[in-house]
Amino acid sequence: MESFYNAAVIWFIAGFIFLLLEFVIPGLILFFFAVGAWIVAIISLFIDLSINSQLLIFLAATIITIIFFRSRVKKILWVKKHSSEIEDEFVGKSGKAETYIGPGLNGKVDFKGTLIIGK
Repeated sequence: MESFYNAAVIWFIAGFIFLLLEFVIPGLILFFFAVGAWIVAIISLFIDLSINSQLLIFLAATIITIIFFRSRVKKILWVKKHSSEIEDEFVGKSGKAETYIGPGLNGKVDFKGTLIIGK
């Protein structure tokens, strides 16, 4: 049971919790907190560090990974739909006019259960 109180194990578990929280609260920030915690876990396996040093390494690793890797990982994970894919969803489809639509007048159209108001 004493091995669970090892700093490396605690940091690894903290990193795993951050990773799980990333799925609950998406935003691609908690993932990098997990990476920072795992970096501290690896370092504390080999070097006996004070809690202040561990926290400083955790903060530095987290901030550095966010600054240098967040935009790259975001581009990989959050691929936007191409405009042609979006157009395919709407082009050639029909909706129901709920009100009269004339030149210069606002109208209402029901399209796939959504009421659209506009010119």
